[in-house]
Amino acid sequence: MSSDLQGLDPTATILLVEDDPADTILIRRALARAGIMNRLQVVPDGDAAVAYLSGAPPYERAKNPMPSLVMLDLKLPRRSGLEVLEWIRNQPGMIKRLPVIVLTSSNENQDIRGAYDLGASSYLVKPGSFSKLIEVMESVRAYWIARNVYSG
Repeated sequence: MSSDLQGLDPTATILLVEDDPADTILIRRALARAGIMNRLQVVPDGDAAVAYLSGAPPYERAKNPMPSLVMLDLKLPRRSGLEVLEWIRNQPGMIKRLPVIVLTSSNENQDIRGAYDLGASSYLVKPGSFSKLIEVMESVRAYWIARNVYSG
C-alpha cells in the first residue's frame, strides 16, 4: 500500500441509521471523543435510510450529501437493518459499493452471518459502557476513516 493513500475525506458525510435517540447521542459523543469530525447525518429507521440514500424527499441530494460511510443498526422500525443492507447491495453504481458498518447491540450468530452474507463491510457490537464505545469509534477512525480507501 502506498503511503500517500488517505482514508475518508474529512468533509465526507457519515450516515448513521439509528432509531434510539439515547444511542444516537452516545454515538455522536463517542465519535467526537474519538476525533471523528465528519458530518454526521442521522435517520431513525430503515425506510428513512433508503429514502436518504435514494435522494428522495425529504432527503434531496442538494441538502443531504451522499455518504461515504454508513453505520447501520439492525433492529430498526419499518425496515430492518438487514433489509436496508440488502437494498444497498442491490443498487447500481456507487450506492452498492458504500462501506457499511453494522453497529448493533445484537451479537447473535444469525444476525452476524446474515449481515456478512448480505455484504456488510464490518460488524461491530455496541458495548455496554461509554468508554468502550469510544474505543469502538477509535477503531472505526483508525481503519475506516484513516486507512480504508473508498472511491464512490
